[in-house]
Amino acid sequence: MARTLSTMVKLGSAAPAFQLPDVVTGKAVSLADFPQARGLLVMFICQHCPYVKHVEQELARIGKDYADSGLAIVAISSNDAAACPDDAPESLAEQARRLGFAFPYLYDETQEVARAYDAACTPDLFLFDQRQKLAYRGQLDDSRPRRGDSGNDIPVTGKDLRAAIDAVLAGQPVPAEQRPSLGCNIKWKESAH
Repeated sequence: MARTLSTMVKLGSAAPAFQLPDVVTGKAVSLADFPQARGLLVMFICQHCPYVKHVEQELARIGKDYADSGLAIVAISSNDAAACPDDAPESLAEQARRLGFAFPYLYDETQEVARAYDAACTPDLFLFDQRQKLAYRGQLDDSRPRRGDSGNDIPVTGKDLRAAIDAVLAGQPVPAEQRPSLGCNIKWKESAH
């Protein structure tokens, strides 16, 4: 596990297109499916990462809390399943069912979508406004899992992401002062690097 910070893509960037299979339903989901959304949250997550495990229940809560708000949410796993069998589609589907995800959970087998978004870690969170322009990229909140002598005892609340979502849904600007997400590096395929 390499502790990796998100790349902090330039605010105002357009959401890159994607079309990926949902690990639960098998149906293809694409960026074009959300033309009327008041905002779009794209979360790069996985099953095995301790940082994701630390926040996965809050990610599920956010899905439920904003289900009727006009916010579209998709989760994407781009990890190499050969290197991380826990992140194979069947395991991701089990994670989605266990947590009751109220949003599609997509599998990026080629890793092209992760590269298009410049995703670096899990979790890596990208919030786009109604025009699908990047309004927030950064951490869920200040909580970190305990690993050895690192981490903290701050509860997981999702406060940073929730504040950004609320601003986007209200048509308000999100403060440009944003802290990067921290997590495990995306497990890239050997041939890709």
